[in-house]
Amino acid sequence: MQPFIAISPHERDLGGFSVRRLLPSAARRTVGPFVFFDHMGPADFAPGHGIDVRPHPHIGLATVTYLFEGAIQHRDSLGTVQTITAGDVNWMTAGRGIVHSERSPADLRQSGYRMEGLQTWVALPRDQERCEPAFVHHPAATLPVIEMPGITMRLIAGSAFGQTSPVAVASSMFYIAVEMEAGASFVLPDEYEERAVYVLSGDININTGRLGAASMAVLNAAEPVTLSAHAPTRLMLLGGAPLDGERFLWWNFVASDRAAIDEASERWQAGGFDPVPGETEFIPLPDRPKAPEPFS
Repeated sequence: MQPFIAISPHERDLGGFSVRRLLPSAARRTVGPFVFFDHMGPADFAPGHGIDVRPHPHIGLATVTYLFEGAIQHRDSLGTVQTITAGDVNWMTAGRGIVHSERSPADLRQSGYRMEGLQTWVALPRDQERCEPAFVHHPAATLPVIEMPGITMRLIAGSAFGQTSPVAVASSMFYIAVEMEAGASFVLPDEYEERAVYVLSGDININTGRLGAASMAVLNAAEPVTLSAHAPTRLMLLGGAPLDGERFLWWNFVASDRAAIDEASERWQAGGFDPVPGETEFIPLPDRPKAPEPFS
């Protein structure tokens, strides 16, 4: 039996900047608490160009930004101004509501630069969906490094392989960046009920099933698997305990109650969210052609 469900990305070109979306997908909507998974780039920005994601709101989730190259300047309605660079972690808890922007730092925009990274959303437990918003930044040097023959892992969040990340999480989960040399292999235990592997570059075998670049494999539950690299490979490991009930997702909002998304939409339309200091732009509320879809 194939040890996984394979997911191919939905790819969008944002004007020379490619984004591959793996979650949610028709094959699988969530993995553990992860409800959204985007691979950004790699992209080369010429001098004078960069990323400009205008202020926009979130509720009911935590956003997790992790870069392999380049930098992004984060600003939010708490007054945070933080530049994230490769290997760092930005963890923003939206809770009852937060607004943020993401832009290229001025110095890199002037000189031109290369960027690649991941943007993921983690659904908050039902009893924490309306918690106070918060933001934390963890430099790369503070994250645990796990080494095996031909393998280096950096534990971004949660617990795995006997280590725990300093990034505080709201539910049982793991999120790991892995680099493998050709011929290297390791066993991913069945410690968590829901697990997935995303290959950024290279290709691997998962037991006897092969997985290539830009693909995600959602693994079968309760079954340790062996991951073997055919070539130098970069991949992500992610998962955790299943969500504590269904979730609705629409635009930038995640909630266990559809009414919470309606309320947040009306609040953003009415200008009821706190502004981001230093920002004058914002992303308008898009049209809603249909009701939010539940995740379970």
